[in-house]
Amino acid sequence: MSTLIPAVQDPFDLFRLWLEEAGVREIDVPNAMSLATATAQGRPSVRMVLLKDVSEGGFVFYTNAESRKGREIAGNPYGALCFHWKTTGRQVRAEGPFSEVTPAEADAYHATRPRQSQIAAWASAQSREIVDRAVLESKVIEMEKRFEGGAVPRPPYWTGFRLKPESIEFWNNVANRLHDRVVYERDGATWRTHRLNP
Repeated sequence: MSTLIPAVQDPFDLFRLWLEEAGVREIDVPNAMSLATATAQGRPSVRMVLLKDVSEGGFVFYTNAESRKGREIAGNPYGALCFHWKTTGRQVRAEGPFSEVTPAEADAYHATRPRQSQIAAWASAQSREIVDRAVLESKVIEMEKRFEGGAVPRPPYWTGFRLKPESIEFWNNVANRLHDRVVYERDGATWRTHRLNP
């Protein structure tokens, strides 16, 4: 595998290639990404989430809009994400604004989730304090009874967000710490590229 990042016009083409290769070689979840958000005052927080879709429109993940990250996105709609694939020696970082997916997109993805995950979305008041684990487990039982025998609809607060990158950086491991770094920056409808020192 070459250690130099190939020159391509569309960074999403390169990202999809790297994600596909990570899917073959990565031991754990290749679509896991760290997601950084910040409060309106600029105080950052970061956590791992799962990429569920990628297109020229951006990187999509799903969550409870009332969770900490959902509240932070509402107050400061800019963030960053990072993929790191140790087995391939690669990293991708992206920065840009968030937008909410359409209700139809959220409904379509919700319908593909395992039933227990759908139930969990109703049972968990994500990121909010809980007295003890038993409260959550009883809420799960309550939701299982509520939706017994039927489909589990998408909770109104459960949605997706799309980070539309203004910049995407590709990093490739090279011996002697002389790593290869290429940055794509949006310039209207096109991308400008340049290399960075490691």
